[in-house]
Amino acid sequence: MAKNELEFKGYALTDPANHLDLKVTAFQPKSFSPDDVEIAITHCGVCGSDLHTLKQGWGESHLPLIVGHEIVGKATRVGENVMDIKVGDRVGVGAKIGSCMQCRPCNDEYENYCPKGISTYNSVYSDGVVSQGGYSTAIRAQKEFVFPIPDAIESRHAASMLCGGLTVFSPLKTNGAGPGKKVGVIGIGGLGHYAILFAKALGAEVWAFTHSPDKIEDAKELGADHIVDTNNKDFAQENANTLDLLISTMDATPQLPIKDFLTMLYVHGKLINVGLPDTNQPLPTLHAFDLVPNGALIGGSSVGSKKEAIEMLRVAAEKGVKPWIEELPMKDVRKALQSLGNNKVRYRYVLTQDLDNEKC
Repeated sequence: MAKNELEFKGYALTDPANHLDLKVTAFQPKSFSPDDVEIAITHCGVCGSDLHTLKQGWGESHLPLIVGHEIVGKATRVGENVMDIKVGDRVGVGAKIGSCMQCRPCNDEYENYCPKGISTYNSVYSDGVVSQGGYSTAIRAQKEFVFPIPDAIESRHAASMLCGGLTVFSPLKTNGAGPGKKVGVIGIGGLGHYAILFAKALGAEVWAFTHSPDKIEDAKELGADHIVDTNNKDFAQENANTLDLLISTMDATPQLPIKDFLTMLYVHGKLINVGLPDTNQPLPTLHAFDLVPNGALIGGSSVGSKKEAIEMLRVAAEKGVKPWIEELPMKDVRKALQSLGNNKVRYRYVLTQDLDNEKC
């Protein structure tokens, strides 16, 4: 292997019956194109999506499979069509890694909604190569899905922003979160803590809703203006017709008291769901009458575009947004996944590796 050539290997799932038994495995990356950036990975966040995928909760995985889609590293190779990144730059990749760049969403800078989009892991390219994620030494990604990291943001903080942060920043921005707006955040976890941080950074007044009393003080420290314990049976009545926007980050959606939350929306207020449970857990049933009293709207959101990612990173740099993270060396990935599954992390694990001294 030439000195400047990256070795592609990572911690791969090989047996779907044991989601924590990850084995170091070499893999074939996508063919390098003029639109691509090759990245040596230094940091990767551990997302709930990784756990759902490893446990086959979102469908059958292509094996062997390396997950991880909150990636930061150094650009080691840059295609001739890439104008905003050069070799040596610190860059990041989120939950999407490619799109057709020809359809209407792509042309309208909604490339994250491309019908032919490629997820960072567990997608299949047209040539049969399976995309592999960030619990690894290196990755190749299409330029529209590679984000320059501002100098003011540490790599360990930037990593989990690229899925966890962007997943909530996009619907906050799209739906007008800002000064004079009242924003509610349902669930204080990896996504929810980011929703509080970014809603405050954008200038909104923030309500945090949690059923975990031990997270009330955390919500205050994160900057929430109002904290609501949803174990109180009157929580919705006390906040009726109040909120312009609700972001639901819960992935236990069958237990979501969605009818109660809808009553807290102001006229034409929106509830945007970004929490994604296993495919066998649907949202609670609604009746048409549940949407009528305040003209409530329900929607979803899919990660974010490069335009939104760059704006999010700018806001984070200017406002000093720092996620609550716990760092572990990449070799401790199993420990991170197990603790995440037991809901013991506050609020995001970030795996790190020293490119000079640490090997998978």
